[in-house]
Amino acid sequence: MKHLEHPSDLRVRAWRFFAIAIVASLLCLPALADSTPAATNSDASTPAAATAAAPTTAATEAPATNNAPADASASAQPIVPPEQPSAGFNIPDDLATTQPSADPQAQLTLARQQRTDKNPELASRTLVALLQTNAPMEIKRSALLELALAAQDQKEYVKAQQVFSQYLHAFPDDPTTPDILLRQGLLYRQMGVTTLAISKFYAVMSTALKLKLDNIDYYKKLVLQAQMEIADTYYVEGKYLESADFFSRLSKMDVPDLDQKQIQFKLIRSLSYLTNYNETIARAQVFLTVHTNASELPEVRFILASALKQIGRNQDAARQVLLLLQSQEKVAKQDPVTWIYWQQRAGNEIANQFYKDGDYLDALQIYLSLSDLDKSASWQLPVWYQIGLVYEQLQQWQKATDTYQRIIDRRNELTQTSASPSLLALLDMAGWRKDYIAWLETARAANQTFQRSAMSQASTSPSSPAAQ
Repeated sequence: MKHLEHPSDLRVRAWRFFAIAIVASLLCLPALADSTPAATNSDASTPAAATAAAPTTAATEAPATNNAPADASASAQPIVPPEQPSAGFNIPDDLATTQPSADPQAQLTLARQQRTDKNPELASRTLVALLQTNAPMEIKRSALLELALAAQDQKEYVKAQQVFSQYLHAFPDDPTTPDILLRQGLLYRQMGVTTLAISKFYAVMSTALKLKLDNIDYYKKLVLQAQMEIADTYYVEGKYLESADFFSRLSKMDVPDLDQKQIQFKLIRSLSYLTNYNETIARAQVFLTVHTNASELPEVRFILASALKQIGRNQDAARQVLLLLQSQEKVAKQDPVTWIYWQQRAGNEIANQFYKDGDYLDALQIYLSLSDLDKSASWQLPVWYQIGLVYEQLQQWQKATDTYQRIIDRRNELTQTSASPSLLALLDMAGWRKDYIAWLETARAANQTFQRSAMSQASTSPSSPAAQ
């Protein structure tokens, strides 16, 4: 008669297979074919799927419109609840390994300190050794989580996803489950697997609803952060229709934990990419009124000016550009990089667009303001050249000539380092246009003289009525 194994023996064997899989994956050894637990409902995407998808799926970054700070949510730290005993996981009394543990808590503390000291590789070795001992299950639970975080610190994201998945399989009802899912979502987004990232963020909300969490505030924060991460993931991926929808929902929530300034800012950006100009204008105007000291003000004002220009409100657009330049002038010394960026952006896009559209007066107004922002030749001479072109279009020939002469007069200021080929070419072009205007004026004067002479001869000719 075949001997039947006791259920406790089966649990011991299952745990040993589980431990072998963890250690093998961390030591880069081939694991047993049946040693990796199957994915549960809370972790529908296996590490193998992540590995296969990572090289082929890349996140599409939002078009860079300025030097605005990188999205804070991309590096946000998930909310970690207080340490609690794992719930719903019965540990067999005879569960043990062959290696005794002298002081498992000291090993765990040591590993955490090693991570704090920026030595995740050493921390991983300490944690792997701890998992091979007969330490209490609660210690092993914490060690397994630390092991995933150490792999993440080493930027071994696939390995971190593996350990997170194994953690969820071993402790499906643990209070940290929503936090682990959130971490997995952030990792998948960092790996470029945005579809899996979004599925993990949705899983955060569904799992938090199933768990009996005592801390309702923690549950609310997790759900809100998951919603924010979904919106951010769509935003980073360039799916602005979806991101605008999510940010619009979040903007209606009166919750202190939500950063409404960032939500409104990203919503305005999403709407501008969708060319939804009317709503972009409305939300940008509210943002400028409410968030008067926000670092995002320059970009919001620029987006507003661009939207106004697109719907034909040129005067309002020009006014916003001038306000942008005036407000940026106050912080130029604090953030010169941003200052230079907005100078170039406002001049190259808005003023040049006015010039191309034949709106020379608005273009001239902006160019004149731009020319006073920086007295260096490398900045001022190109702006002056554009002013000269505008004067030509307005047929103000003397002003155009004077402007080109001002450019030529500053040739001696240029040194070998500052005299770039483009700047030298601009000086030559200014000289050529000045000479062209002079030739044009001479030709015009000669033409007028010829016409007057012709008219005079015609009036004194014998065949003319006056002569008769």
